[in-house]
Amino acid sequence: MIHRGKVTACFYLFGFVFFLELCNLSKTKTIMSDQTITNDSLSSSEFNKPLLPGGLNVLTILTFIGSGIQLLFSVFGFFNAEKSYREKDKVMAQMNSAEMPGWAKSMMPSMENYEEMITKSYENRLPIFILSVVALVLCIYVAMQMRSLKKQGYLFYVIGQVLPFATSALFIGTFAFAGTAFVVMTGLTILFILLYTMQRKHLIY
Repeated sequence: MIHRGKVTACFYLFGFVFFLELCNLSKTKTIMSDQTITNDSLSSSEFNKPLLPGGLNVLTILTFIGSGIQLLFSVFGFFNAEKSYREKDKVMAQMNSAEMPGWAKSMMPSMENYEEMITKSYENRLPIFILSVVALVLCIYVAMQMRSLKKQGYLFYVIGQVLPFATSALFIGTFAFAGTAFVVMTGLTILFILLYTMQRKHLIY
């Protein structure tokens, strides 16, 4: 669980930096393109056809990659739910061990919440898995819609991002929203929604 949160968080942080760099590159290329391309070299239909903005291009690519990674984690979590449930006492003992780093403990909820979270995750593993896959497939689909500059893609993207939190609250409980890992993932989710909101002006269909 800690490993999953760290990998996903690192991916999105790297992706955000990559997004900023490519946005700057995109602006530079746009200026160069405006200086070198003349109206005589373009037909009227090509000239009026909107191009995919660089920022939106980067965000959708990151969405494809991130959703794919999370889909793998969801499949892994579903098939290993029983094993995690059987080994919860062992994990709790390791978490209470003096050898466990403080930062690792901060990523996890309290002992009582962790035991309840693992138990409910196991008992409700099928609906949690199904709704997780639905959310991820929805994010991939709407990213494709936004690459076609369709406005409806933004709304469904927000739904796809919020759905996993609603699923956790419904089948696990609010105590699942604890630990540094949850705070990081929530912050990154809000960040990407804001970034897509900034690109919403380019959605014209």
